[in-house]
Amino acid sequence: MSTDEKTGIQALERAAPCKPLQPGVAGQAGRCARLEYEYIRHGTQCLFANFEVATGKQCAPSLGATRTEADFVAHIKQTVATAPDETWIFIVDQLNTHQSKSLVRWVAQAIAYRGELGVKGQCGILASMSTRAAFLAQAEHRIRFVYTPKHCSWLNQVELWFSILVRRLLKRASFSSIDELRARILAFIEYFNQTLAKPFKWTYKGRPLTV
Repeated sequence: MSTDEKTGIQALERAAPCKPLQPGVAGQAGRCARLEYEYIRHGTQCLFANFEVATGKQCAPSLGATRTEADFVAHIKQTVATAPDETWIFIVDQLNTHQSKSLVRWVAQAIAYRGELGVKGQCGILASMSTRAAFLAQAEHRIRFVYTPKHCSWLNQVELWFSILVRRLLKRASFSSIDELRARILAFIEYFNQTLAKPFKWTYKGRPLTV
């Protein structure tokens, strides 16, 4: 799973209806659709997304108002619950919430780890972000995390999927509320999984990776 958060997704409602495109007639050029530039803000949401590399589908997405340590642990827990006995590999960047004390404790419980975890800021596995990341990345664990290098989060394929979400849904949309924003994002994910999902070709061949 390529996993990351898209924060600050705004529920923007355009202040006036957009003008639809007009086809050309009698030799005259048509007109592109025109969007109202003034808008009303209704708040923001954070999308936690899992891009399944093998299939190109989104798995167990979650939406919320914040992106906290607890939010990320809840998202991982929700994802693993879809196949609790399987092996899970999450590709993530090096954000602090991806290497947190809460995440280490939950993974240790989920894999029945018997060793001592130590004390945050003092000793053992919990001592620092680097020691926590080392524990979470251990290859023998049934649930483990692979961290992209610093400043290279673009190596995570879920970033490509986020660009699809922006182009196909968010860029030209109008949302009257947070609830509508949430419903339309989840509906788009369902539609994407059924009709558009496919693995990305990770080898660049001279043209953009688009869907």
